[in-house]
Amino acid sequence: MSSAPQIAILITGAPVSQVLDTRGGYGEIFAALLEEDWSGEVNAYDVRDGCFPPMDSSLQGVIITGSAANVPDQEPWMVVAQEWLRVLVSKGVPTFGVCFGHQLLAQALGGEVRLNPKGREMSTVEVECTADDPLFAGISARFTANACHVDTVAVLPEAARALASSDSDDHQCIRFTPSCYGVQFHPEFDREIMRGYVRGRAGIIVEEGGDPLELSERASDTPMSQSLLRNFVTQLITERAD
Repeated sequence: MSSAPQIAILITGAPVSQVLDTRGGYGEIFAALLEEDWSGEVNAYDVRDGCFPPMDSSLQGVIITGSAANVPDQEPWMVVAQEWLRVLVSKGVPTFGVCFGHQLLAQALGGEVRLNPKGREMSTVEVECTADDPLFAGISARFTANACHVDTVAVLPEAARALASSDSDDHQCIRFTPSCYGVQFHPEFDREIMRGYVRGRAGIIVEEGGDPLELSERASDTPMSQSLLRNFVTQLITERAD
């Protein structure tokens, strides 16, 4: 990698095949979303293989992706990643966790992730802001977001603050530190990607008593949830790089 300013995408999993075949991996999906607000490099590092970006002056921000893995399993690569994240966050590098990444941050910083007793949260849901934060600039008090998860941050780390909730999850957005946030939803999912996930999970949705057709029809684009990630980039990364 060059020494140019970069946002590092920490890869913790791959999209379902229905999305991977048409939109690429998480590295490509996030890079496409960030290109309007970030002129530096966007580089992907697969932490499952022990690949991490150097913590040098080129590292302007980190985004941690979703995954089909489960944080409570504490697989060896997760433990290593959590140790690395603790150091990263202590250095004040702007960090943003998405779904599994959000949960991994919570676990790394002293919280606890468990199976959500309310069950799977899937497709487009309504999120309500429960606290003020600059990250929500220009975003309505209620907005829609695309979700796909069965685990939840059950216990917040010390000093962390919940910023948003939904009917199925009290911790849809968490501020862990002034430069570290996590969201349980997927700001990188548009309607097409969300419907791909519903198709990819259709069998297990039916086994759980859900209706894949209803979930697919409910899926929509969620521009305000995307704005949350874009606010993170413009407020915490671009301003820091300048």
